[in-house]
Amino acid sequence: MKISEPAEELLGKIWEFLEDNNMEYSDLNQGNLELLYPEIELFLNGEGLPDKKAVEELKNLKLIEFQDKKVKLTPRGWEESKNVIRRHRLAEKLLHDVLGLTGEDMETAACNFEHIMEGKMEESICTLLSHPQTCPHGKNIPACNCQNGKSHGTSCKCGESVKKVLEKSVLPLNEVKKGKSGQIVYIQSKKRENLNKILAMGVLPGRKLKIIQTYPSYVFQMEHTQMAIDREIARSIYVGNLE
Repeated sequence: MKISEPAEELLGKIWEFLEDNNMEYSDLNQGNLELLYPEIELFLNGEGLPDKKAVEELKNLKLIEFQDKKVKLTPRGWEESKNVIRRHRLAEKLLHDVLGLTGEDMETAACNFEHIMEGKMEESICTLLSHPQTCPHGKNIPACNCQNGKSHGTSCKCGESVKKVLEKSVLPLNEVKKGKSGQIVYIQSKKRENLNKILAMGVLPGRKLKIIQTYPSYVFQMEHTQMAIDREIARSIYVGNLE
């Protein structure tokens, strides 16, 4: 089932709303309750009205339904909501534990990374992280279906499969071939001056680019603007959704 990013974000907010209102996690994860909520505007806790197109999309996909001016997750909606929050928290865990990102950098990257994490990639990352139960914020990660959710031993080699998946899915810009297009997933550099240069160019997670040249410098295009960077800075920009 293909769901737009705004609709996925709304499903994630519904799940988080339940957590913030002391819904028992065991019941939430098992989906064995009839879940009725206040009007959908209240999910955002004063952050503004939800995207009307996202609401309509979830309704048309039969992921939510309205009853007496209240909204209810359907069984399919509950499953999709759980999957959305699971991918986001796995992305946070990967970026935090493996790549060393924290704070706002981790959150921004996770919001982009979760949308390209599906199927075997999700399972491989879960395996690499030994099927984690909590995210870096200490919140529960919904249980996975891979290997019955059991943690593999320290001698297990199956985590190596994630490297192959990640190599095909997310690459530093200097390893992306000429002519390829993709989306910036995250930025990582220990040098503050490099980060400042990258941000000054408007190179931010979520933006799309196309590689124009890889030698002697790296040239890429974002919308109608072409930019040239050296190898060191190119290694700090990670790109996914390559095509």
